Order: sequence, then C-alpha cells, then structure tokens
Amino acid sequence: MLKLIGASIILFSTTFTGLKAAGRLARRPVEIRQLQTALKLLQTEIVYGATPLSQALDHIAKRISGSVGKLFSMVAGMLNGQQELTVYQSFETAAAEIWPTTAMKQPEKEILLQLGGILGLSDREDQKRHIELALMNLQSEEKHSLDQQSKYEKLYKSMGLLSGLLVIILLY
Repeated sequence: MLKLIGASIILFSTTFTGLKAAGRLARRPVEIRQLQTALKLLQTEIVYGATPLSQALDHIAKRISGSVGKLFSMVAGMLNGQQELTVYQSFETAAAEIWPTTAMKQPEKEILLQLGGILGLSDREDQKRHIELALMNLQSEEKHSLDQQSKYEKLYKSMGLLSGLLVIILLY
C-alpha cells in the first residue's frame, strides 16, 4: 500500500511538471500577442490621440489584462510618481520585476526595452516607426514561439508522464 502511494506521488509530480512546462510554452505566444496589442494601442494613443506618454500607458494598462497590463501600469505609475526616472529606466525597472512572472523570454524583453529607450524622445512619426519596428520583431518572435510550441508541447507532456513511470520502474 505504501509503495502504491509513493508511486502515485512520483507519477503525479512528474506529470504535473511536464504539464506546467507545456503550459508555459502555450502561454508565450498569447502573451506576445497581448504585448503586440498593447503596442498597437500605444501607437494609436501617441499618433492619433497625441496623448502624453504616462497617460497613454495608463490607458493601455486598463485595457490589457495579465502581466502585460501590470507592466504598463507599473511604468505609468513610475512616470507619474515622485521618482525622477527616464522612460527607459521605468521600463527596465518594471520589466525586471514583472518578467519572471511571464512566459516571455529575453528577446521580447529586449524589444520592449529598446522601444522604451526611444519613446518620448522624438516626434510622433518617428515614434510610430519605432513601434512598427517593434511590432514586426514581436511578430517574428511570435512565429518562433508557435513553432516551438508545436514541436515541444506534446513532448513535454509525454516526458513528464514517461519520466515518472521510469522512476517508478527503477525504484520498485
């Protein structure tokens, strides 16, 4: 009876680990699309609304859910706050805190930080071009993440279960 309980715990934990890894792969393209949507909204706010950057980021944060919304909310709060931070420093600080909770990887972070270094420093048309460039780069990363998801999601699920079965066989 004790062996059966131990085997069940091992199988459950390894299967759960595999499912969690597969879930992270599935979340990444969704979060990249949320980031793209946020940047499109930012582009609209800057180019057509001529909204100040901190207000534009606050509007976006209210419309986008999840960690991407939190990121934009945090940046808007830093720009409105007492601290004397540049836009880049605000994005860098917010990304350092929020990024570990996302499924996105370093390339998406670099794209966002690169854009954060440009925002607010030039005219609307130049900012529009930089946002479009960031959107193109994010589309490339989304395609890459979808390719990875199709290749590895099923593998991670299967490996979680099979590694649990292997451990059980080796132990008993």
